[in-house]
Amino acid sequence: MLPRMGWENEIEELRRRQTLAHAMGGADKLKRQADAGRMDARARIAAVADAGSFHEIGELAGFARYAEDGALQGFTPANFLFGQAEIEGRPVCLTADDFTVRGGAADAALHRKLLEAERLAFEYRMPLIRMIEGTGGGGSVKSLEDMGHTYIPEIPGWEVMVANLSRVPVVALGLGPVAGLGAGRLVMAHYSLLVDGQAQMFVAGPPVVAAAGEHRTKQELGGADIHARIGAVDDRVASEAEAFARLKRFLSFLPSCVDALPPHVPTTDPASRRAEWLIDAIPRDSRSLYPVRPILDAVFDAGSLFEIGREWGLGVVTGLARLDGFAVTVIASNAEAVGGLWTAATARKVERMVDLADTFHLPVVHLVDNPGFMIGRKAEEEGTIRWGSRALAAIYQARVPWCSVILRKAYGMAGSGHAPADRFRWRMAWPSGDWGSLPIAGGLEAAYRGELEKADDPAAHLAAIKARLEKVRSPFRTAERFGVEAIIDPRDTRRELCAFAEAAQRALQPGPIARGLRP
Repeated sequence: MLPRMGWENEIEELRRRQTLAHAMGGADKLKRQADAGRMDARARIAAVADAGSFHEIGELAGFARYAEDGALQGFTPANFLFGQAEIEGRPVCLTADDFTVRGGAADAALHRKLLEAERLAFEYRMPLIRMIEGTGGGGSVKSLEDMGHTYIPEIPGWEVMVANLSRVPVVALGLGPVAGLGAGRLVMAHYSLLVDGQAQMFVAGPPVVAAAGEHRTKQELGGADIHARIGAVDDRVASEAEAFARLKRFLSFLPSCVDALPPHVPTTDPASRRAEWLIDAIPRDSRSLYPVRPILDAVFDAGSLFEIGREWGLGVVTGLARLDGFAVTVIASNAEAVGGLWTAATARKVERMVDLADTFHLPVVHLVDNPGFMIGRKAEEEGTIRWGSRALAAIYQARVPWCSVILRKAYGMAGSGHAPADRFRWRMAWPSGDWGSLPIAGGLEAAYRGELEKADDPAAHLAAIKARLEKVRSPFRTAERFGVEAIIDPRDTRRELCAFAEAAQRALQPGPIARGLRP
């Protein structure tokens, strides 16, 4: 019998190399990762992907050592894993940095793997998930000695990272220390977060910063609380499990790419549901504050509100929600924070949400109680007018259907951001609506100074003027002139918004827009 001439030896070699690749940084490094309370890259992939759905690409890529006779002596896998997977039945491009191999440093990476992951998401129109820990492809001083030369920095593939923001949902999870290009990859996303106490983000870590004379711990330099508070990332969470849950919820509102529309989800929450307490939600005293989140819970599908950016830009509450099963973007003035005034941070937050809505064809629901831009020296130093103008530009450039519910105030230039002015206005107001170029109370005495100086009883005359103007400022006077399209009973808000969400589907058009999210 002739000897078999098959490929059994090569298959054995394949299995051996797969085993080496799955060993990652080795038992000691994996134990160190676990002892730090962090999952390893392959465990994260298994936790996020539907069971058995991960199809790895570049499994055997890494750095091998050979004997003189060509025999494999050792192998270190590349510290970036990626492939196609499914999350709740939806195909995605799933990536994970392997911190157990040289802490995710560049000299243990193969940059082309990272680039190919970005290309896979772009060309095959899949959501891109980045699970980031380490430098994520950034530089390493040690690698310079091995190379024997330095180089002028460049980032091959950055253009596809930018392009993906206009093409597919990009979610970035900071699951450990993240620095350099890893930090850049984290913020170049439609939704990003850090795990509190476990993950930090910095341009350069404590050793590099110490060389410049600043001595900080990782947490002091770039803890999740710092970046969630200033909006460098969208959110922070308490655990990796919570990070994965938020990833899945975020994706559930979005299409897989801009060439499709957001999915509709059946709901048992009737559009006719009324919250009777809404009739008293807005205080009669215009200076009184009130919580807006209970209003959101009352008008959107039960349990559907997914808030984004809770810790920054506090003058608005933003996020995603559903109306009769249809996905929408939510922007809601928050009177409990500086009265709902727009600060520079608030304006940046609004701009970001409008860009997300416009990119992925999500109708916008804007609940308005906006007394204007923040004023004063601090507001000027923060460039409030510039950031506010950018937010207004985003609003007026938006092409998605837009519905405004004016709860109370809409004043001045910031108040004009309640909706795009050059589009059909699906706009309604509660009887508590109060609007104008500026608050009447603020300019009353200046406007009527001459009359008041001549009056025998200035105080009584001022009271009479106020009484007259109170009638003029009635929202019903505005409705008479078609200055607002509808005044509604607050208890009917959910029904009206559900009608808008259904009608909005007729106006949504899949496809790319002229520009995507501005990171």
